[in-house]
Amino acid sequence: MSEPLVVEVWGKPAGFILREGGTFRFHAFARPFSELDGAEFNTLGHARLAAAKLQPPDIRPSSTPTPNWLS
Repeated sequence: MSEPLVVEVWGKPAGFILREGGTFRFHAFARPFSELDGAEFNTLGHARLAAAKLQPPDIRPSSTPTPNWLS
């Protein structure tokens, strides 16, 4: 058995990959990545891409101004 490789999506852990023969099997840490749990991929890159498609990037600004009506 190979060493597990952690897959991160946008800097957050999504799951880990184990090489099994000629394929890579994905093991999810949490939702929404559980949809991929047990899935086999031909390459590590394909597994990362599949996980990234399930979690779009957080494009909100790092500091969101407080609306005036909340002050």
